[in-house]
Amino acid sequence: MTWRAPEITRTPELPVGDERAMLESWLDYHRQTLLLKCAGLTAEQLRTPSVQPSGLTLLGLVRHLGEVESWWFRENFAGQQVDYPYGSVDDPRADLDVSHADAEADLVTYYRQVELARAATVGRSLDETFTEVGPQQRTFSLRWAYLHLIEEYARHNGHADLIRERLDGVTGE
Repeated sequence: MTWRAPEITRTPELPVGDERAMLESWLDYHRQTLLLKCAGLTAEQLRTPSVQPSGLTLLGLVRHLGEVESWWFRENFAGQQVDYPYGSVDDPRADLDVSHADAEADLVTYYRQVELARAATVGRSLDETFTEVGPQQRTFSLRWAYLHLIEEYARHNGHADLIRERLDGVTGE
């Protein structure tokens, strides 16, 4: 039997709530939207670039966004040492190279990265600041990190819409 990405039921974003609940709700909505774009596809389909000349794939987006979550919430905000499963200092874009990727394992890794990112922010104030790792050393708030991740997911979910439509004609949502 051929493995397929699991189906997902997306939870609607909160229409009313305090700031933290709204930010977490919107981020979860976008996380689930990405997984919805992958649902029901085979590993081969998830690895297939379909919007030429771009080589971007749905699996590459999953891998990339998992690492983005770890970068901002765990490494930068929480100051944790993160062992990235794909990218490295020598090859920071390796997350997008899915030529030899195991889609099922990569989805499990994504879920784990999201879980660890959530844990890194529990009980922390949105006003808490951190200094970005790297040469620029810019200072950000946790609020900014949430907003940035929502923006990053929204942008990449637009890419995912196009990729999925080209793969099998599924649109919307």
